[in-house]
Amino acid sequence: MNSSQSRFNITGRVKTFVAIGAVIVLSMTMLVSCGQTIQPGNVGVKIRTLGPSAGVDPTPMNSGYHINLVGERIVEFPQIQRTYTYTKEEDERGRENEEINFSDNNALPMTADVQLVMRIDPSKAPELYTRYRLTFDQLFEGPIRNDVRTAIAAETELVSVEFLYRGGRQQVIQKALQRVRSKWESQGVNISQLDWIGTIRYPQVILDSIQAKTKADADASAAQAQVAVSKAQADARIEEARGQAEANRLIAQSIAASPQVVQLRAIEKWDGKLPTTTGGAVPFIDVGN
Repeated sequence: MNSSQSRFNITGRVKTFVAIGAVIVLSMTMLVSCGQTIQPGNVGVKIRTLGPSAGVDPTPMNSGYHINLVGERIVEFPQIQRTYTYTKEEDERGRENEEINFSDNNALPMTADVQLVMRIDPSKAPELYTRYRLTFDQLFEGPIRNDVRTAIAAETELVSVEFLYRGGRQQVIQKALQRVRSKWESQGVNISQLDWIGTIRYPQVILDSIQAKTKADADASAAQAQVAVSKAQADARIEEARGQAEANRLIAQSIAASPQVVQLRAIEKWDGKLPTTTGGAVPFIDVGN
């Protein structure tokens, strides 16, 4: 074999190795790019769109790196407790107004921001996806939000706006929590808390009316208190007069029964001096036998 043939064989082998290496690198790259990492605190649900096993895999997937073959993807659900909000103002999910609308038993409209604390039962994540075909964010922003709004509205329609304004809103939100929890618990969504964020946004006309009524009640209470004070003072004066009259009566009765009492009091008050001018007989107190 001459030198030119030797160089040709070496070159051929190098090209072969390079091609094999390229295939391996490409395969590894494709394999890595087809994989997905389930974040800690989440559980994965495998969905297959091709082949005889197409559909939702009933076995939940733990956190970590997983390979997705052709026609496969993974949907993640949170399995640790998290807090989510429905607010009027923009948040981390965007600028959409997600405040909750409801009314009282007189159909007076109100709105409020609320938050709920929830988690997913990992074992029921595949069943949950099978039922709704929604990711967790879609589930939270759709069916769960609708049920929260419905539950709050159902409870506020049983009470007046004054009841909510004067402290009844906590009672209402706890009853709404029970409604939402009873539906979603069996489906693998544990909602442990449902709370108002800030105050309920009442119509201004309602606020003015409630504040006016509150002032009127306060004024009436103050007037009643003043009447009570005046009556008590009058009663005290009456009782004092009655006491004085009774004392006078007893004194008069005592004098009538014992005239000597008058003489005794005169002696007690006499300073020992005789009058300097008299019109006849010298008046003096009888201190005889």
